[in-house]
Amino acid sequence: MNPVHKSFQAKPAEALAERAWWVVNAEGKPLGRLASAVATKLRGKDKPVFTPHVDTGDFVVVVNAKLVVVTGSKAANKRYYQHSGYPGGLREESFAQLVARRPDRPIVLAVRGMLPKGPLGRKLLRKLKVYAGPEHPHSAQQPQPLEL
Repeated sequence: MNPVHKSFQAKPAEALAERAWWVVNAEGKPLGRLASAVATKLRGKDKPVFTPHVDTGDFVVVVNAKLVVVTGSKAANKRYYQHSGYPGGLREESFAQLVARRPDRPIVLAVRGMLPKGPLGRKLLRKLKVYAGPEHPHSAQQPQPLEL
């Protein structure tokens, strides 16, 4: 077999060495566009070493999560559901209610839906850090600003 035609696959140990930290300001950004860009960075799809079954992505810190926007009347009409597992245990709340109660949750849920399902997706989601305000405790990692 000619080595020129070999396909490249990143190994997990190689991917660990090339991790970067990014910080995203969510103020005024549409939820879906923000989540899409964050999911791309978490997976590492923008890197030449991207391998679908290996975590080759970076860490992403999202600040000002409470200021993320949705278009149209989605603030009142978009619903989030959770079930306790018991009869009659379905709870629902609107986007506006969820942002008031837990400002980080809509971004986490939107990004989670764009990541692979299973163990790899759960591992990738642990690299996402979301904060309601402008402050975050990850300044020691020197995150670079990510413009959307």
